[in-house]
Amino acid sequence: MQVPNRALLRRQPQSSESSSGSEQGVDPPPPPGPPTFTGTKLVNDADHPWQPLRPGDVRGPCPALNVLASHGYLPRDGVATPAQIITATVEGFNFEHNAAILTTYLGHLLTGNLVTDLLSIGGATPKTGPPPPPPAHAGGLNVHGMLEGDAGLTRGDAFFGDNHSFNQTLFDKFVDFSNRYGGGFYNLTVAEEFRYARIQDSLATNPEFEFRNARFIIAYAEAVQPINLFVDGRETERKLSMDDAASFFRDMKFPDDFHRSSVPASNENSFQVYAAHPWSPGFNADNQVNNYVVDPNSADFEHPCRVYEFVVGAVQELYPNPTGILRRNLIKNLSYWYQAVNVAFGGCPELFPYGQL
Repeated sequence: MQVPNRALLRRQPQSSESSSGSEQGVDPPPPPGPPTFTGTKLVNDADHPWQPLRPGDVRGPCPALNVLASHGYLPRDGVATPAQIITATVEGFNFEHNAAILTTYLGHLLTGNLVTDLLSIGGATPKTGPPPPPPAHAGGLNVHGMLEGDAGLTRGDAFFGDNHSFNQTLFDKFVDFSNRYGGGFYNLTVAEEFRYARIQDSLATNPEFEFRNARFIIAYAEAVQPINLFVDGRETERKLSMDDAASFFRDMKFPDDFHRSSVPASNENSFQVYAAHPWSPGFNADNQVNNYVVDPNSADFEHPCRVYEFVVGAVQELYPNPTGILRRNLIKNLSYWYQAVNVAFGGCPELFPYGQL
């Protein structure tokens, strides 16, 4: 099993008190089941008004989660349980149920607080409870190298200091590509060109550029999700206007009268984006730009089970010898995640690094 470089999971500032595996914690429930209604409906409704941030609220690198918190589908402070995140993404965006489980538990296992069953959609916060014992952390989705990664659409690389805030310069480039290739809209053609351009940007400017394993797969999903999830479900043509893009990416807000996707959606057409400009997973070696080395052991579209192996290895590195409640919760959360992995990837042998209950 390939074990990740610990630098990819940079620790976030935490309180000096850590939670041990022996203290009382939350027994994590199974993920919520699929919804009964999966069509379009108004989601920018009277029950979910947009509200500005309050002192102490956190937001992070995922525009969709930021929007859901600002509209109250998630707790408005930006700290939630996995079950709340799954329910909110399915309800607010019609995010496909298994994809919601897959992405939520990936983030939670690597950056959440597994004792309290809480995850920050942004950076570290005491609201998730005492952090786990080192080398683990509960740094939230801002932690670099997993759900968040290099070559983002509207967020800068961690190397440059801010990997989670809206980046106007990158959004200007997003608009420029949409004008050049999409007639003023972000569509699949734009996604193909912009995804490749952002890879080339990071390759040429970031000496620590990493584009492999989970990030490799997520980056292509990230490129199509604005088309699949941010376009009003009543529209027949899947193209995102620049006004609506600014609302989601910059303002963390549903457009007026926004209706969610008419069908459950997630990463449809991500392989098409990859196939337009095929690129191998790898990294800039020796801390030098334009020094890209292909990683033959990385996950890619032909080897998706390597994502599972990589993440389990990362979890083991973060939690080498868990006991008590922490061990129990690790076993349960890994099992919940594997159920979604098995549906999405198929044929991945289940791993039990901490045994079974």
